[in-house]
Amino acid sequence: MLQTAIEAARQAGQVIAERYPAEREVTIKGYRDIVTDADIAAEAIILNMIRDRFPDHAILSEEAGESTGSGYTWVVDPLDGTTNYAHRIPVFAVSIGVLEGGEPLIGVIHDPLRGQTFVAERGGGARVNSVPVRVSRVANFGHTLLCLDWGHSDERRERALAWLRELSPRCGTVRAFGSAALGLAYVAAGWLDGYFHLALKPWDSAAGMLLVAEAGGRCTTLTGEPYRVDSPGCLATNGLIHEELLGVMRGGC
Repeated sequence: MLQTAIEAARQAGQVIAERYPAEREVTIKGYRDIVTDADIAAEAIILNMIRDRFPDHAILSEEAGESTGSGYTWVVDPLDGTTNYAHRIPVFAVSIGVLEGGEPLIGVIHDPLRGQTFVAERGGGARVNSVPVRVSRVANFGHTLLCLDWGHSDERRERALAWLRELSPRCGTVRAFGSAALGLAYVAAGWLDGYFHLALKPWDSAAGMLLVAEAGGRCTTLTGEPYRVDSPGCLATNGLIHEELLGVMRGGC
């Protein structure tokens, strides 16, 4: 399953990268929510490979929806960062997670433009292109590099802004990538100290949450409970700043 996830992510990423310079076919799915022809093409590659090799497994994919199965569930985002992609901002990734009994077993996030493949297997650690990685060791909140991404709804954006008003005078600095998968992967790699999002879907976080955990970090809900793949709000950190960041966020609620 791990090798299939890696192979599928890289093949899908190749299609996404090849289409990157071309004109986009963009369809509006909902409020501040779009899909492109590249999403659909990448998803077809991933799902065909999974169905061919593991026909009894369930699949939950952002564009194709959910299919039933037994034992394992593949959770797929064929192109995380579609808005970036549609605007030719080079920050997007393919995300594939495998759940066993609702718990992450395998996580693969592939950045096709940079050729970086983030991989985690339960109990096996995290790595980037076969090199083991660990979360950062930054413990001083004033030195942190944090990241967030915006939900689609006005209400969630207002809450995020309230937290930013509390965080910005205290942390080092803040970024917004437009790709939850890469935000979580960068926490795992130690390139970010923390990441939060108010409105994740399972395909946004299934791979990334395992990467963070296997790299020695911590994922919770925005109120501190253990994070699950169906939780909308997520806070991922190196663990050292987690409680302080939760406290600051509570102050901005």
